[in-house]
Amino acid sequence: MGTKKTYKALEPAVYIVGAGPGDPDLLTVKAQKLLESADVILFADSLVPQEILQLCREDAEIIPTANKTLEEILPVMIERVRSHKSVVRLHSGDPSLYSAIHEQMHLLAKAEIPFEVIPGISAFQAAAAKLKVELTVPGLVQTIILTRISGRTEVPDKEELGTLAAHQASLCLYLSARHVEEAQAKLLEHYSAETPVAICYRLGWSNEKIRVVPLNQMANCTHAEKLIRTTLYVISPALSPASARSRLYHPEHSRLFRSSHQ
Repeated sequence: MGTKKTYKALEPAVYIVGAGPGDPDLLTVKAQKLLESADVILFADSLVPQEILQLCREDAEIIPTANKTLEEILPVMIERVRSHKSVVRLHSGDPSLYSAIHEQMHLLAKAEIPFEVIPGISAFQAAAAKLKVELTVPGLVQTIILTRISGRTEVPDKEELGTLAAHQASLCLYLSARHVEEAQAKLLEHYSAETPVAICYRLGWSNEKIRVVPLNQMANCTHAEKLIRTTLYVISPALSPASARSRLYHPEHSRLFRSSHQ
């Protein structure tokens, strides 16, 4: 005879949780505990794989939100919390990046609904891990830029892609597959045509695709693979074989717990 699984009771509140790029194993421990205990789960079903919901309570209320507006989602969260229920608002990736939580937090605070934000792994981190690269290589590149190209959401002029590309940093380009020709043209103004680009589709999902091509083939590859959504581009000299090594573990580097060789 099996024993009934018990769950830790959560305070009635909205928990804005980062689901990571897609792989359930990349959830934080805190995110997993919240999913296992929450009364209500509102999740972006077009961006978060169904497998993650297997962690939820069998009796949890599961509400997909891909076809809902914020004006439809917010009253549900407010009503459930006022009914003394715990609510997980499950976002893809990390909530601090392109997740539209700014307006949600503002409206929750205005309604005097307590909320908490739980970070998640972002797609650029998962991409680097899959590619087995470090995006900050000594003597080669020490800056990572996370950005997008202008589309339905405008990018401020001072953050225009061509301006940022001039730094020739490790550039991680989100939400830009629909405008890939324009993005490629702007990047080619500052990066060489041979600069490696990792095209990463649905990282951590069962249908994940990763293609590494020269920058001048970025648009062609995107179209050939029929990629429109959930695609991240990583443009970086760090994707090329590099001989530079970090000073941190070099025998001549002195740090707090180790003296340098004389």
